[in-house]
Formats: sequence, C-alpha cells, structure tokens
Amino acid sequence: MKMKNNSVLNEFILLGLSNSWELEIFFFVIFFLAYASILAGNCLIILLVFLDSHLHSTPMYFLLANLSFLDMTLSTVTVPKMIVDFFRERKTISLWGCMAQMFLAHLLGGSEMTLLIVMAIDRYIAICKPLHYMTIMNHGILVGSVLLSWTVGFVHTMSQMVFMVSLPFCGPNVIDDVFCDLPLVLKLACTDTYVLELLVVAFSGLLSLISFILLIISYTVILVTVRRRSPFGLSKALSTLTAHITVVTLFFGPVILIYAWPVSSYSLDKFFSVFYSVITPLLNPIIYSLRNKEMKAAMIRLRNRHISSNPTF
Repeated sequence: MKMKNNSVLNEFILLGLSNSWELEIFFFVIFFLAYASILAGNCLIILLVFLDSHLHSTPMYFLLANLSFLDMTLSTVTVPKMIVDFFRERKTISLWGCMAQMFLAHLLGGSEMTLLIVMAIDRYIAICKPLHYMTIMNHGILVGSVLLSWTVGFVHTMSQMVFMVSLPFCGPNVIDDVFCDLPLVLKLACTDTYVLELLVVAFSGLLSLISFILLIISYTVILVTVRRRSPFGLSKALSTLTAHITVVTLFFGPVILIYAWPVSSYSLDKFFSVFYSVITPLLNPIIYSLRNKEMKAAMIRLRNRHISSNPTF
C-alpha cells in the first residue's frame, strides 16, 4: 500500500542556485535584467529584419531573425520560472510542467542546432559562390530550411520524451538544478534507466558533438577556400565568420558538456544550464548587432525613419 502511495508523484523540487536570501535577491536582479535584455535584444533583431527592406531580402538576416526567435523562446521556457522561484522557499514544478519544460527545451535546442548548420551553409555559399548566392538561397529554400529545423527539433525531442512520459516516479523528487533536464530527471525514475541514459547521450550529446565538429570543419573549409582564391579576402571572411563561430561555440559548448560528458559536480551542471539558457541568448544579439555594420546601418535607418515621421516643431 505504501508503494502505491509513493508511486503517485505529481511534483518535483528544484534546489535552485542558492539557499541564501541575500544571494536570491542578487540573482533575482541579475536574471531579471538579463531576461529583459534577452527579450529586448532579440526582439530588436526580429524587428529590424522585418522592417528593413535590405535585411529582409538578405538570406543571412532572415535566418538570423529565426535564430533570435528560437533564443528568445528557449529562455522563456526556463528563465521566468527561475526568476519567480527566487522568492519561493519551496521551489516546485509539477510533473507535467517538468515534462513540458524538457519537451520545449529539446524542441528549441534541436531546431537551433539545425538552424546553425543551415547558417553555416549560407555563409559557405555567400563567400565561396557569391554570384549564385541569391539564386541558391532563394525564399523557398529559406522557408524550407526553417521548417526543416523545426521538424528536426520535433523529432529530436519526441525521440526522447516518448520514453520519459511513461517512466514511473515514486520518489525522491529533488532536482539539484534551476530547471528540469533529462539527465537529472532520469536519475529520479523508479526503474532501470541505463538504456535511456545511453539514448540521451546518443541523441543529445553525440549529435551536438558531431554537429559542432562538422560546423567547425565547414568554417575551416570556407577560410581555406577564400585564402586560396584571394589572400586579401581572408581578413574580410574571417571578420564575417567570427560572429558565427562564436555563436556556435557558445551554443554547443555547454550542450556537449551537459550531455556528451556529464559531470558529477552539480555546481557545474547549474553553471552550464544557466549559460545555455541565459548567457548564450543574451550574447547572440550583442555579437550579431554590435559587430555588424549592416545591423548598425539598419538601426540608423529605422531611427531616422521614426524621426522623419514624427517631426518636432
């Protein structure tokens, strides 16, 4: 009878970042400002691409706007609850809320992984085949690529969540992290999860590692190709690709360390979780907007358009 009662588990307890009230207030301010910056930065990129005719017609910025949407949505899945939990002594999340968080995180993560690969292909065509760039990367290809990224993300998350939702949880129910994630939740199941843990490593860890290696190889091929054709164009290509390589490293680094090489230190797990869900979506708009002349020019055009439409007398 006791086993039957224990098997009805309807919530998990998240330990969060700290038990200190002073630190909780500090983290609240930091994460609130970070989330507001994530929304503002990524919305600005989406708005600029949508309103500026030059950016809107350029394939790279169409893909960048979709990347910003994924980053913003990924943060929204985890960060608002983190912020609210800083004021709660008992940080709980329902069983199905936890499942939904994991489903959306892997859906968006898998989609972003695919989109970054598409962006690498876009850069290869733009730099190595500039005369055919607009023909190859036409609107149909772009829309198809975005739909493909969402399809891959859906298949990626369903391949793992279809097994997660059927697992029995009969206690303990404590997750030493800031949000639900597959490796930690799997450890709480009341059954042997060795095969499922291998599945997570295969689908999330090895997939992200292989994708990262392929992306680095593709960027290397681009630089080698440019160097052979025109040594003077290498610095320009390197400047263009630096933002992409930085974003790829920031995205895949924590994912690989979480899933391909899971660490035993819970403090490192939390750091990687925060980095993946907060730092990367925060830095992406900064990397793409502050270092990009076309984005700066679009901001100036948007500002001038606003001033001309609202003259002061």
